[in-house]
Amino acid sequence: MYVRKNILALLVVACLGLCAVPVLAADPDGTATLEEDPGKALDFIWVLVCGFMVMFMQAGFSMVETGFTRAKNAANIMMKNLMDFSVGALAYWAVGFAVMYGTMEGMNWLFGWSGFFLLGDAYDVTTIESWFFQMVFAATAATIVSGSVSERCKFSTYVIASAVITAVIYPVYGHWVWGGGWLAGLGALDFAGSGVVHSVGGWLALAGALLLGPRIGKYAKDGTPRAIPGHSVTLGILGVFVLWFGWYGFNCGSTLNADSLRIAVIAANTTLSAAAALVTAMLATWAWHGKPDVSMSGNAAIGGLVAITAGCAWVNPQLSVLIGIVAGLLVVVGVWFLDWVIHVDDPVGAIAVHGFNGAWGLLALGLFADGTYGGVTGLLYGNAGFFGVQALSVAVSFAWAFGTGLILFGIMKAVIGIRVSAAEELQGLDIGEHGMSAYPNFVATEHATEVKR
Repeated sequence: MYVRKNILALLVVACLGLCAVPVLAADPDGTATLEEDPGKALDFIWVLVCGFMVMFMQAGFSMVETGFTRAKNAANIMMKNLMDFSVGALAYWAVGFAVMYGTMEGMNWLFGWSGFFLLGDAYDVTTIESWFFQMVFAATAATIVSGSVSERCKFSTYVIASAVITAVIYPVYGHWVWGGGWLAGLGALDFAGSGVVHSVGGWLALAGALLLGPRIGKYAKDGTPRAIPGHSVTLGILGVFVLWFGWYGFNCGSTLNADSLRIAVIAANTTLSAAAALVTAMLATWAWHGKPDVSMSGNAAIGGLVAITAGCAWVNPQLSVLIGIVAGLLVVVGVWFLDWVIHVDDPVGAIAVHGFNGAWGLLALGLFADGTYGGVTGLLYGNAGFFGVQALSVAVSFAWAFGTGLILFGIMKAVIGIRVSAAEELQGLDIGEHGMSAYPNFVATEHATEVKR
């Protein structure tokens, strides 16, 4: 109790200290910015509205993850997504934005180091607009991990993971690509985050799922994976539609200005890649299993969105369809590979959707950029060097995110534990972690294909 009181007192003092910092700002009310460029107001509205759409993607992720997992864990997953956004916003405000977009003389190639807590010169309308738009991206990267570690991860350790991801892991790679770091210096590009957001989130998810181990009953003694169906395909697919809608804010908003007519091409490419991926997965599962798989098709649509995100402004509609076709196959094959070959239990398929397709998106940009926007050309149009840089960015993204993910989850596993007890897992995390049930009036039963041990 004494320790808790001391911690509370320190938090109060820290908050009062922040309030007492003198205001040293560039343009906190926007007057100077508007005088310099009266048209800036429209750009602000565009970026903020697109940011609101990206924030709403948190609802989509919540629905997909909850629908594709069991009812006994629904409240836990909803709480994790609430927490992801809230903890992520605070961590990115306090530390992450400064690391990602700050400057540091002599070390700016590696990370930034200014603008913590949006204090001083960072108390500026343009800087805060940028912080808000980038914050919703950071929260997206963190929430990707939630699905892959669902149904057996301690809530307390996941809170820590979410804070570290948004404060340090995501911002460092983001600085390398978007903040003027060393990859940007080599010419690496990623328009809206196939690599920065999605592959980073996907590789962190792989590290977490690997160290957690599979859910009870997922694999038979001979290693054969068993299906553990989610409790609401309806909820999951509605989540896919919410994500698809929010993705227009993700991709179109990354123009960062309202007068770029290229947003029409970006919107078309976003739509076509997702549609092509969904149809490809539908046909592939239909041919493979004799029936079109609903959840796999929905996940493939998200995979198509992930894959087009890096190159949505720089490729043409025809090639966006090809990008989507490959993305759909990657989801189907990727889920099979994780389940059957390396035995990594990913309840919602997030690793295949975000990790594999985030990497594909970076490579696809390096292959297919056609030079009609910003002069960016890929291997297909004669620029082999750019493709090489994009391939390097893929390798760096994996090494950084997977490596730091193993360190983060490994330390927590050794020090405080990352997995709930077997009894709590069988009962469901809603009761054990939150003392409640998402569906208190429902009768709990086990699905015919779910096996206990």
